[in-house]
Amino acid sequence: MDTFDIKSLNQTELEQEFKLLGLPAYRAKQIYEWLHVKLVTDYDEMMNIPKNLRDALRDKYPLTILQEVDSLHSSTDGTIKYLFRLMDDRVIESVFMKYHHGNSVCISSQVGCKMGCRFCASAIGGKERDLLPSEMLDQVYRIQTLSGERVSNIVIMGTGEPFDNYDNVIRFLRMITDSGGQNISVRNITLSTCGIPDKIRAFAKEGLPITLALSLHAPNDEIRKQLMPVAAKYNMSEVIDAFIYYYEKTGRRLTFEYSLVDGINDGEEQAKELAKLVKGINCHINLIPVNPIKERDYRKSESQAIQKFKFILEKNRINVTIRREMGADIDAACGQLRKSYHDKNSL
Repeated sequence: MDTFDIKSLNQTELEQEFKLLGLPAYRAKQIYEWLHVKLVTDYDEMMNIPKNLRDALRDKYPLTILQEVDSLHSSTDGTIKYLFRLMDDRVIESVFMKYHHGNSVCISSQVGCKMGCRFCASAIGGKERDLLPSEMLDQVYRIQTLSGERVSNIVIMGTGEPFDNYDNVIRFLRMITDSGGQNISVRNITLSTCGIPDKIRAFAKEGLPITLALSLHAPNDEIRKQLMPVAAKYNMSEVIDAFIYYYEKTGRRLTFEYSLVDGINDGEEQAKELAKLVKGINCHINLIPVNPIKERDYRKSESQAIQKFKFILEKNRINVTIRREMGADIDAACGQLRKSYHDKNSL
C-alpha cells in the first residue's frame, strides 16, 4: 500500500498491528466490525471502545472516508450516480443500480485511466493515481449508507483498469468477500479489464473465481487498435488465450464486452468475424450501445444495426444480450460526471 491505512488492513493484520501497541486481539475484531460491518465513519461511533483509546487511534490512524460531492438520480430506473471526494481532494465516480436480482454498485479502481480507449470519457486527462483498497471499499460502504439499501452485487467497471492496480484490487476483493466484513459472494462480483495477459493469468491463480469481463470491442486487431491503444501492446490472440486460461482454472463462464460504434465495428462482416472468433468458447457477449461524449466524434450505432448484429451472433449460437442502458437520463456512463465537475471547476 502507498500509505499506511488502517481501513485497508484485514482483521489478522489489524490484530498484528494492535499487538505492537499492546492491545488485545478482541479490540481489533471490534474495530474491524465497526469499520467493515457497521460502516461507521468516526471513532466516536465505536461505543464499546474506551474514549481514551478512541482518541489515541484517531490520532494514529485517521480513517479513509469518502465525501459525497454530487449525485444524479435517474427518474426512469432508480440509478444514482455519485461523485465522491477522496482525502487528497481528488474525485471519483461510483454508480448505484437497481435490478430485479438485487442492488448493484459499479466502482472505480483508479483516479483517471491511462488505457486511452477512444470512446470513453474516463481516459480523458489520463491516470492520476491508483485507489487504495479502503477507497474502493468505501465506495460500496458510502453508497449503502446514503441509499439505505444493501448491496449484493459489485462490478469493477468504473474509471480505471483494475489490473493496472493489481495488488490493491486483490486486497479489496479479499476484504469485500470476507465473512467478517460485508461477506459479498465472489459469484456476485464482476471485474472488467482491457486485457493484460500476464495479470489475467496471475489472477486465475488467486482463488477468487469472480466473473471476468474482457473489453473486446472489436473482432480483429486492426479495429481494436483503432479503438483501444492497449491493443498495440497485446494482440488479440494472446489476450483471448489468457482469458481462456482463466476459464480453465476457475470454471467461470467468460464475458466479452463489445461497445458498438456506428460505422466502426457494428457491421454484418464484423458480427460474422466476431462469431468466428469466439466459436467454441464458453462465453457470453454483452453488446453495449456506446455513449457519445462531446470530446469524441464516435456515434452510437443505429437500433437496426444493433439488432442485426445480435441476430447474426444468435444465428451462430452465441449467447448474447444487449446491455440495458441504466441511468441514460443522467449521463451515467463512465467518466462523464467527473469530467463535468472538472470542466466546471476549471473555469
